[in-house]
Amino acid sequence: MVGSVGNGAADLGANGNGKAPHLEQQPEEPAVALPMEMEPEMVEGEGKREVVMGRNMHTACFAVKEPDADDDETGEREATMASVLALYRRSLVERTKHHLGYPYNLDFDYGALAQLQHFSINNLGDPFIESNYGVHSRQFEVGVLDWFARLWELEKDEYWGYITNCGTEGNLHGILVGREVFPDGILYASRESHYSVFKAARMYRMECVKVDTHISGEIDCSDFERKLMQNKDKPAIINVNIGTTVKGAVDDLDLVIKTLEESGFQDRFYIHCDGALFGLMIPFVKKAAKVTFKKPIGSVSVSGHKFVGCPMPCGVQVTRLKHINALSSNVEYLASRDATIMGSRNGHAPIFLWYTLNRKGYRGFQKEVQKCLRNAHYLKDRLNAAGIGAMLNELSSTVVFERPKDEEFVRRWQLACEGNIAHVVVMPSVNIDKLDYFLRELVEKRAVWYKDGICQPPCIARDVGQESCFCSLHKK
Repeated sequence: MVGSVGNGAADLGANGNGKAPHLEQQPEEPAVALPMEMEPEMVEGEGKREVVMGRNMHTACFAVKEPDADDDETGEREATMASVLALYRRSLVERTKHHLGYPYNLDFDYGALAQLQHFSINNLGDPFIESNYGVHSRQFEVGVLDWFARLWELEKDEYWGYITNCGTEGNLHGILVGREVFPDGILYASRESHYSVFKAARMYRMECVKVDTHISGEIDCSDFERKLMQNKDKPAIINVNIGTTVKGAVDDLDLVIKTLEESGFQDRFYIHCDGALFGLMIPFVKKAAKVTFKKPIGSVSVSGHKFVGCPMPCGVQVTRLKHINALSSNVEYLASRDATIMGSRNGHAPIFLWYTLNRKGYRGFQKEVQKCLRNAHYLKDRLNAAGIGAMLNELSSTVVFERPKDEEFVRRWQLACEGNIAHVVVMPSVNIDKLDYFLRELVEKRAVWYKDGICQPPCIARDVGQESCFCSLHKK
């Protein structure tokens, strides 16, 4: 669970200050091929790119086998398992070296917490009410929740929250609270919202209205107003994105609230803010509007394994205490109450979050946010200089550019793709050397992909706007 407390930095050749060496001076290491390292198949439709599914893991899984009768004497099984784990670790080191497309901060060191790996720490039930299960970390969990409540300006006696198992659980909980506050409410979410928002609508059998977006990925409040007016008789439950999944767009929270109030929905709306990645970054961006409970929002959720850098998936969900009674129920078996989505919850995660928040603090996070934004601008400018169309939203560290032609390259750099676009999410663990390494490979590959002039880079004007598209039709 938490036995692996490093991030492989030493194996990646990082120096003492966490900065990678100049990768161009190092010979390329051959990729470590685990049994599952097979290339996905590229599927092209008639003029339309089909979804490229990943590999079938059943064909390459590590089998679980019954020990032989003499295993205790020979020790062969232990040796075999040790070799599998060593090979797997080498693969993790290699894959971490080429990790750019997903918003995970891989710059962490939790060696000090290794002493806790021998305990089954479970925070089942309400974080604020101790249950009969004594091996918990509620002291850390509530400390973390207090920190986030202060960040989002909600008093201790006015908030409730818990450490979730992932960002999706935060969205599921926030939307569930909204549904309980307004049982007949309609869920509104922009088309670029995370898929978990629409999963919540299916799970809760809620009517869901998708709202159009601007080219940036931000919600189009003109379309939002039109759709509100079509359902004026029912309350509105709104998912506001603090950083969309693909383009990193931040919805204008103040404009969303203004649209609701001017459409006649005063006191008949509930806003959940999905801040999976950028929810912890935006408080430290000077030009950004504040996400705060001083505004009429109902809940905010962030992921702990993204910008914070926890080694296991987790998240934070905070809502107003007054909304929780409708969800909460007494559980005699636990001698506690429960208003969470899950029953058992990872008790190690709050300790990891507490450890990082204490080490970095507000000033540490502010420095990391500034570094991410600076490096994101560097990547976008370098792509443009190489003749590659790219877009970067003002309040984002997500750089969107043309989808590489070769799916092998996409897989090598673990790029997240959608249609004709891909993106790199610049996190604290992504430095200039790594970006240069990626850029050199991309430029070299493009020279091969498009050398004969028959095949052209894709037009991405529809996704990022004409000014950000460098295809043969739109390049200046």
